[in-house]
Amino acid sequence: MSPTTGAIASPHSLATRAGEEAFRAGGNALDAALATATALTVVYPHNTALGGDLVALVRTPGGTITCVNATGTAPAARDLAELRARHGDRLPERGPDTITVPGAVRGWEAIRRHGAALDWAAQFSAAIGYAADGVPVARSLAAAFVTDRALLEADAGSRAVFAPGGEFVRERLTQPRLAESLRAIAAGGPGEFYEGAVGAALARGSQALGCPLTTLDLAAYRVRETAALSAPLGGFRVHTSPPNTQGFALLRTVRALTGLGYAAAPWTTPAAVLGRLFHDGTRVRDTLLADPDFATTDVENDGFAGLLASLREPRGAATVAAPAIPRGDTVGVAAADSSGFAVSIIQSVFDSFGAGVLEPETGIILQNRGSSFSLDPGSPNVIAPGKRPKHTLMPVLVTAGDGRVRWVNSTMGGHGQPQIHAQVLLRLLAGDSPHDAVSAPRWVVGARAGGQASDTVHHEADLSPAVVASLAADDFPLCEVPPRTEFLGHTNVVSIDAEGVFTAGSDPRSDGSAAVVRR
Repeated sequence: MSPTTGAIASPHSLATRAGEEAFRAGGNALDAALATATALTVVYPHNTALGGDLVALVRTPGGTITCVNATGTAPAARDLAELRARHGDRLPERGPDTITVPGAVRGWEAIRRHGAALDWAAQFSAAIGYAADGVPVARSLAAAFVTDRALLEADAGSRAVFAPGGEFVRERLTQPRLAESLRAIAAGGPGEFYEGAVGAALARGSQALGCPLTTLDLAAYRVRETAALSAPLGGFRVHTSPPNTQGFALLRTVRALTGLGYAAAPWTTPAAVLGRLFHDGTRVRDTLLADPDFATTDVENDGFAGLLASLREPRGAATVAAPAIPRGDTVGVAAADSSGFAVSIIQSVFDSFGAGVLEPETGIILQNRGSSFSLDPGSPNVIAPGKRPKHTLMPVLVTAGDGRVRWVNSTMGGHGQPQIHAQVLLRLLAGDSPHDAVSAPRWVVGARAGGQASDTVHHEADLSPAVVASLAADDFPLCEVPPRTEFLGHTNVVSIDAEGVFTAGSDPRSDGSAAVVRR
């Protein structure tokens, strides 16, 4: 029997270790990614939780690539008129009215059905130990305690876990209630979360805080599985997730590079051209992206022909101030193995610590993904019972011309994910190693503070002067941020070259690691 090779990368080294252990226990890339994803709900609670969502691309040895869309829906009792009476024309960023049905646990179940080798309980073993015994407080989590102090102090469940005795934990975080929930789900299967005691406790706690999430909402939740979207670029094919996610924005950029003649050497595309493409993708996402079960909008092609023509003309700077963009705290896991399995998993509670609600009986943080809904009755993204909001999560796989996996990519970065993916992809196409591609300086187009123009470019201070000059010459407002700034993404990449050699890289902006395992 030939040896098996697997690779795993994530934004926290202890989560990556859980994936390594799954490989060594006889698991494949799906098992490794799931063990890692479950561990991340414990070690990176500001970015992901059992109360959050998941979107994944799963590639099986036969070459089929499937999108697992485990994004949550609005509770059945959500009422537009009631929300408008309470909040006016815009939902708050946090609180009970932003909670949607969590999709992640059902997402894990769906991924497993594509060929996981280990049993369901195996993916929970590391996570349970981390929650019960405690883990060192990660650098990113410690920073979030400072940034989100007021949010956490306002919630009794969060205070009890993160600031027992009134002071935020500094060295070791234990989560005994979460450990109990993980044990119950490991023993009882995903039904324990959606139809069992854990789900019942979660619904009770949510209702006590003012969210109408019920056991019926949980029991009715279903994952959507579809074909991935894809587009060719430079001899490869880029695959990502369809609406209600923003994966289309990356593919608009990919298609535009081909249309503009950059397909042979896409890494030579001027930064100003990329900036215009990124800004256009944001426009389409913010105005048209919605749940396709409720609204039909052509996000892939809207204004595309005009966009290509406009790129040959001088650009006028945006003058309209934009609202601040939420940080979009998220985790990404990338995994692949020599048997042909590959998976990119993106999990999130949306903003840091989600809705700012930790249900005390279960120890589960609930996401604020509902804040992405519109309260405008004319918007395709207007909130409705059972509807999924427009979504930032977007996994990426890249295949070679013969269909084999070349790169598995994942990142956090909120609304900037398509832009981060594009920059990392161009570096990989130019020949960078995964480590170099994820470590390089980055930039994103989009407001991050009230009053900023929508085309403001936030760039790391060590970004190439030539890139900065290209953006400045095209009248993009520039805002310099420190090197390795977190909101510019925690990106993870697994690479498999033409000879079948595996390499992997994890972003230095995170607390992560990457590993190649042979058995």
